[in-house]
Amino acid sequence: MRALQIAEPWGVENLKLVELPDPVPGPGEVLVRMRTASLNYRDLMMVSGAYTRGGPVAGTITPLSDGCGVVEAVGEGVTRVAVGDRVSSLFYQTWLAGPPTPERLKGALGSPIPGVARELAVYSQEGVSKVPDFLSDEAAATLPCAALTAWRAIFEDGDLQPGDTVVLQGTGGVSIFGLQFAKAAGLRAIITSSSDAKLARAAELGADARINYRTTPDWGKAVKAATGGRGADLVLEVGGPGTLPMSLRAVKFAGHIAIIGSVGGVAEGFNPTALIGNSAKLQGLSVGSRDMFEAMCRFIELKRIEPVVDKVFAWTEARTAFETMRAGDQFGKIVLKF
Repeated sequence: MRALQIAEPWGVENLKLVELPDPVPGPGEVLVRMRTASLNYRDLMMVSGAYTRGGPVAGTITPLSDGCGVVEAVGEGVTRVAVGDRVSSLFYQTWLAGPPTPERLKGALGSPIPGVARELAVYSQEGVSKVPDFLSDEAAATLPCAALTAWRAIFEDGDLQPGDTVVLQGTGGVSIFGLQFAKAAGLRAIITSSSDAKLARAAELGADARINYRTTPDWGKAVKAATGGRGADLVLEVGGPGTLPMSLRAVKFAGHIAIIGSVGGVAEGFNPTALIGNSAKLQGLSVGSRDMFEAMCRFIELKRIEPVVDKVFAWTEARTAFETMRAGDQFGKIVLKF
């Protein structure tokens, strides 16, 4: 089989297509022939050598955490899935249920566990789940990280109610899923972007208010105005320290800010006393459990939510796909097809 691999020196340009022996599933394991994979910002950081969560990445890695494929063989004792089932990989192979713990968060695909950028992959039967039949392979590949992150922020940690307001930063995968989930659940959605064209596309998905943060740099104040001075119940914070001060201005008194990423960099700090002034809750989160994933898939099927796949590349063109992500050209998700 063929696989994408990378080791030091890191860099998108150093991704290599290699030949490896076909894997064989052992007891409790399944062999999946991959059909599609999707890119996350974490993947770009990892192949660039900039990912340090849990310690620096070392050795040779097979990148990418999110994919969809078909079970081709099963090992002894497998009962969760059968040959011919279409399944998605799970971001955390060892977080099945319950709250996050250090032990449950050790088993992430891409690193330390080899990721989905390979034609054939062996997983524990516990580390895959069936996906909604109505979704294409490209759409199904987008669910494990971006969709589940938005799901957990809104429904697991945020505990929002119909009529509440959520702010989505930018138009990447997590934010667009957040917009779709919010509207399907009867929430008010406000989205930010530097592109009026992308904001127009967000309006087509139901965004109630759109704010261009380049022409309106004090977008936190604009969120307050759009909510009659109350502020947002939840902000999905993806920018990092550079956008956090605005999130603190946008959130309501005793509101919730979900820290998801830092695509805006880490150079600028913030004043923590602002949290005291408005009693806001600042919470980091990293994807979710298998139980959360399967609950999300039931919701997606019930509401017939179609993930937004903006660009599709052949998986052997992963370098181009990563450069597209680095440029920030996408609206929603970038997918690789095997």
